[in-house]
Amino acid sequence: MNPTEVIPQLKGGKLILAAFVLALANFMVVLDMTIANVSVPHITGSLAVSASQGTWVITSYAVAEAICVPLTGWLAGRFGAVRTFSVSLFGFTLFSILCGLSTSLEMLVICRIGQGLFGGPIMPLSQTLLMRIFPPEKQSQAMGMWAMTTVVGPILGPILGGSISDNWSWHWIFFINIPVGLVCAYAAMRLLKSVETPIHRLKIDMGGLFLLVLWIGALQLMLDLGHERDWFNHPSIVILAIIALLGLIIFTIWELTERNPMVNIHIFKYRSFTISVLALAFGFGAFFGSIVLIPQWLQINLGYTATWAGYLTATMGFGSLLMSPIVAKMATKYDQRALACFGLCLLGGVTLMRAFWVTDADFMALALPQILQGFAVPFFFIPLSNMALASVLPQEMASAAGLMNFLRTMAGAIGASLAVTIWDDHSKVARSELVGNLHVTESQNTLMQQGMSDSSALAYISNLVDREASTLAANHVFLVLAAVFIFAGLMIWLCPRPKSGMGDMPSH
Repeated sequence: MNPTEVIPQLKGGKLILAAFVLALANFMVVLDMTIANVSVPHITGSLAVSASQGTWVITSYAVAEAICVPLTGWLAGRFGAVRTFSVSLFGFTLFSILCGLSTSLEMLVICRIGQGLFGGPIMPLSQTLLMRIFPPEKQSQAMGMWAMTTVVGPILGPILGGSISDNWSWHWIFFINIPVGLVCAYAAMRLLKSVETPIHRLKIDMGGLFLLVLWIGALQLMLDLGHERDWFNHPSIVILAIIALLGLIIFTIWELTERNPMVNIHIFKYRSFTISVLALAFGFGAFFGSIVLIPQWLQINLGYTATWAGYLTATMGFGSLLMSPIVAKMATKYDQRALACFGLCLLGGVTLMRAFWVTDADFMALALPQILQGFAVPFFFIPLSNMALASVLPQEMASAAGLMNFLRTMAGAIGASLAVTIWDDHSKVARSELVGNLHVTESQNTLMQQGMSDSSALAYISNLVDREASTLAANHVFLVLAAVFIFAGLMIWLCPRPKSGMGDMPSH
């Protein structure tokens, strides 16, 4: 940290309460990313729309949030980090109420956009403000608490969303935000007033804002619609890809030459920040790809209910909760590159275990990699977040946190899209290979001798082939994801050696 900036420190109970409020606000927003996913069938049924239209409930929130996250630095500089954080919480809560009261798909999508726009800055600002209220020697532990909420949120989201939609009504997945949002917003205004950041009269970079909305919107829509429309075999996906690529290039040139840029891309001049964020993005992309694929595979192949698939996925939460504070403490004493490399390689090993899953695997065989993954996640998440934010100046902290969370969010979206696409494509290839090696007539005759009818025997064989092909394809995806984890683990050694503790700035 820059020693010339004096930040008033909170102490005792006020510090603990402020940290809890920031972590809870972050948890609420992260939870909202996935809580609606399993509720889409309930929402589409209630509003009488198709399943493909229902996905706009998820897409609209993701696009709006992705656009607003990188603007966090500008918003904090223009209005102050605490003020922006509090207003974002109030806005998020207001749109949560409106989402719950929606009576049509159009109203719900518009309100989800509002929810995403206000929710975007909450995640990076909760991170920034935690760094401001804790002394340098305790900032690593603060990051541990923040990381814990970020990792556990997406796991609990589907379980909570499914339970609420099944037992109450889908409206309540939005209404549960009301008490949390209002309490956190009020508490933040009261507790964090003394750590408000300086305000500057920054001009609005309208050109940068337009280009940002254009390329992120095109990219997110391409990822959401790509699998459904057979990717680049459909003209609309090709057009979206061209818009996203050209938009990104023009946006980058614009922001690098703009005097008051909307997004401070110059932060990437710090080597430690750039490498840490890239490793985090690769790791999170592979992680998110696996947590999207596993529940689907469990339900399609093994006949798990949505609730039980959620329970199995959630077994990783125990390790994450247990190890987060321990890893945060270790990060102040040991080389954080080694901790991150260990975590990513362990994730690679765990994912490799999944590459040998079979269709008749029992619950414990499936849960063991999940439990081990829970122990591994804090090892890569906390040190990389620490290293990235320790390498920038205090006044750049909000911009750095915004960019880091933006790249992590987009990496998650890309990872999920690629994992599902590779799984689907490889299933077709595996099915063709299995059918080519199978003596269908012979197998059918054997089953008919056991009392099955002609059509029943054929259907049984077809179902068996589908299940095996799907499992072989999932194993293939896990091999790819394991390689991505190992690559990210090796990449981190390109970072300069950081000094111990969050407060000391490493070499850039």
